[in-house]
Amino acid sequence: NILGDIQRIQSNKKGNTEGKRNKETRHESPQRRKTSYQEILQRLDTKEKQHECSQCYKTFARRSDLVIHQIIHTGENPHQCGTCGKAFSKVCHLKTHQKIHTGEKLYKCTTCGKVFKQLSNLKGHQMIHTGEKPHQCSTCRKAFRHMSALKVHQRIHTGEKPHQCSTCGKAFRQITLLKTHQRIHTGENPHQCSTCGKALSCMSALKRHQMIHTGEKPHQCTTCGKAFRQITLLKTHQRIHTGENPHQCSTCGKAFSCMSALKTHQMIHTGEKPHQCSTCGKAFSHMYHLKTHQMVHTGEKPHQCSTCGKAYSHMCHLKTHQMIHTGEKPHQCSTCGKAFSRMYHLKKHQMIHTGENPHQCSTCGKALSCMSSLKTHQMIHTGEKPHQCSTCGKAFTKMFQLKLHQMIHTGEMPHQCSTCGKAFNQLCHLKKHQKVHTGGKPYRCTTCGKYFRSSSDLNKHQITHTREKPHQCSQCGKAFSHMSVLKRHQRIHTGEKPHQCCQCGKAFSRISILKRHQRIHSNDVLP
Repeated sequence: NILGDIQRIQSNKKGNTEGKRNKETRHESPQRRKTSYQEILQRLDTKEKQHECSQCYKTFARRSDLVIHQIIHTGENPHQCGTCGKAFSKVCHLKTHQKIHTGEKLYKCTTCGKVFKQLSNLKGHQMIHTGEKPHQCSTCRKAFRHMSALKVHQRIHTGEKPHQCSTCGKAFRQITLLKTHQRIHTGENPHQCSTCGKALSCMSALKRHQMIHTGEKPHQCTTCGKAFRQITLLKTHQRIHTGENPHQCSTCGKAFSCMSALKTHQMIHTGEKPHQCSTCGKAFSHMYHLKTHQMVHTGEKPHQCSTCGKAYSHMCHLKTHQMIHTGEKPHQCSTCGKAFSRMYHLKKHQMIHTGENPHQCSTCGKALSCMSSLKTHQMIHTGEKPHQCSTCGKAFTKMFQLKLHQMIHTGEMPHQCSTCGKAFNQLCHLKKHQKVHTGGKPYRCTTCGKYFRSSSDLNKHQITHTREKPHQCSQCGKAFSHMSVLKRHQRIHTGEKPHQCCQCGKAFSRISILKRHQRIHSNDVLP
């Protein structure tokens, strides 16, 4: 029979029952024997397959092969190692495993000296040196060293996922992926990091994690020299240079360099936000965003700047901050040459040149260049002010406005003039002040020709020509030319006195009055 023929060819047995055939085989050339072997394999491959798996409908020529195959679906591992108790679905796998305990390694690579427990493993390894990939996909022509790798790859084209999770029903192309997935349900994390003790569900995840401690980045980009811990990250990075975006959204046509970015994007269309915060209930489309958000509740800031000690909740924020110290601005505008530390700022800047304002307010129709600006703008209509001062209770639409306001209470003035030593709570005020020393007044009024140090000063001045007073008090109807003047006026109605003396606690409605008052304590009273 065919099986017997294969066994005779593989072992070259010299038996009397097939003496004539063996005699012929001995006198055949190696090429002839190879051809006979291939013919027999072809006959076996084309033989009718009568035994069908009831789970995945795969067919087999022999019932014994079907029985072995069905163990994949049942998860049964009947062959147990007597030394460590680990179980396997096939006896050949058990025998290979047992060599770990005996230390037996019989097959050595003549090129690099690496030793293997099985001849098949050695042959597979040697293809690394020869570059041989004999198994080619008939659909996309991609080649593989092993037939098993080709079969797994072909499932991408067929969509076949024979390995199904019995708990949630999710299916996988590979049994290893199923086993890793099942640990989500069991909570099993058998692979522990020897450095920090962190436990992970699979060995590949542990190896990637350990590179954090070693700093190892073995995969380097040949174009720019940037290195990565994972080959997948390198391949995604290389698409920056090639401009390749193979993953396209079927809804809007937008293309992405990696599948994970496409999946995250598609949640914009579906509105899906599967990751919910257990503390406040806020939901996110991506787990990464949820983890970053949860640090708001815990106050955790694990990433610290080695230069100034400032801490951040996320590594990307630390990296952006460190560019302040290094002065690095890697993102340059191709139109005007202006450089930025963040890609987001570059994209926002480029809209000045294109005039693009894709985000429109549904209430008043105003169009803005970025989504964050739209959200801030919409707070004008809703009256929402989510950022509240813990000292005086005043609320603001933006976090940076709150931080600037809190400097009134703390008296903090971090921006100091290097010429005269005068300090300011905002960098823009320092820059404006420094023009006093340089004498620079680049902004000219087209009506009277007067020059000003800043565009804001010019705008304020121009109102004297137009006599425009666009800012009106809702209480008494009085109108003002500037919003800042209106806000000071409204304190008459509200009784608000945000500027408090740190010496005696007395509060004032204006900072100028507070400064005049503080001279009492410093004995700097004019006669």
